[in-house]
Amino acid sequence: MTKRNNCPKCKNQELLATEYQGETIDVCRGCGGLWFEKMEVNRMIEEVNDGPVGECFSERFGDWIADTELACPECDEHMTRHHLLENFHVEIDVCRQCNGSWIDKEELEAVEKSPVLKETLDHLNQKISWKTYLFQMLTAMPVEYNIKPQSKPWINWSLIAINILIFLTYAANDSSMHYVLDNFAMVANEVSHGEKLYTLLTATFLHGGLMHLAGNMYFLFVVGDNIEDILGHKKYLMLYLLCGLGASLISMVAHIGSAIPALGASGAIAGLFGIYLVWFRNASLTFMFFFYQRKLSAAWFFAIWLGFNLLGALSGEMGVDYAAHIGGFVIGLGIGLATKEKVWQANPLVRLINSEFAQIKRT
Repeated sequence: MTKRNNCPKCKNQELLATEYQGETIDVCRGCGGLWFEKMEVNRMIEEVNDGPVGECFSERFGDWIADTELACPECDEHMTRHHLLENFHVEIDVCRQCNGSWIDKEELEAVEKSPVLKETLDHLNQKISWKTYLFQMLTAMPVEYNIKPQSKPWINWSLIAINILIFLTYAANDSSMHYVLDNFAMVANEVSHGEKLYTLLTATFLHGGLMHLAGNMYFLFVVGDNIEDILGHKKYLMLYLLCGLGASLISMVAHIGSAIPALGASGAIAGLFGIYLVWFRNASLTFMFFFYQRKLSAAWFFAIWLGFNLLGALSGEMGVDYAAHIGGFVIGLGIGLATKEKVWQANPLVRLINSEFAQIKRT
């Protein structure tokens, strides 16, 4: 008589054979859990990831947690519980006697994506090195640790190139500089009276000096590629322009009556900061405290950035458009929060990396 395999969770619920990703596996119709016999998990993962994924599924397990009271559906031995990966603490039940694996319904996605999860978490958890230290010492710019984009950020690269090319057309000549500022920089007093409304957008492609340009373009390079990867090229371009336009409007309102030209891409980029913070909260950026460098979460990094901007705005410091920075950031936060669930649902890896199970190391 053929042995009936029962669900280790539901006890008396019989497991039913079904086809999944080219493998015949046993499923509990009660709790939705799945029983994979020896090597079935590996074959399923390879099918999902379109080819061999290297080491055996069980070789990637994280720490042993405990022996459980759950009985193996095959041999009735008690199973043991492990973290799926060293740095991803979903818990998996395994029979060491017959090498089968019990996977709860809500754990399946993480198991399927375990190879790319491991690769991504290994990248996120890299330690800072002398190369990152030297780079930040020389440039005062942070180093990013985030998910590697799957597509080429053509729009982001194009925006960087356009900003550089525009700057080169006027930077070397004083008369050209004055012409550009007079006609394409945003002057709050003019715009508030309905004049040169186009400068709300054109001003976001202008920069007052080489360091202004370099700083903005570096941060655009850092945060823009991940956002473009999520949204696609057209939506990313629309989002960038929307953030720039919104930041310019806030700057205009904050400086009503001012005849000082406002220019720079930083308002648009600040909008991307807000979106990046919400969508990629487990990303890390390095921060230099005098001569000491360490990795910070996106939340801490942008909180410090926002703090500096608030202090500058409250102190009345001239020469920096803090209103555009803060306004753009708030716009980005709003867009990020309003779209987060939809974005994460459409991008499982981003959702998993941002889940409570992902263990991010910054020391």
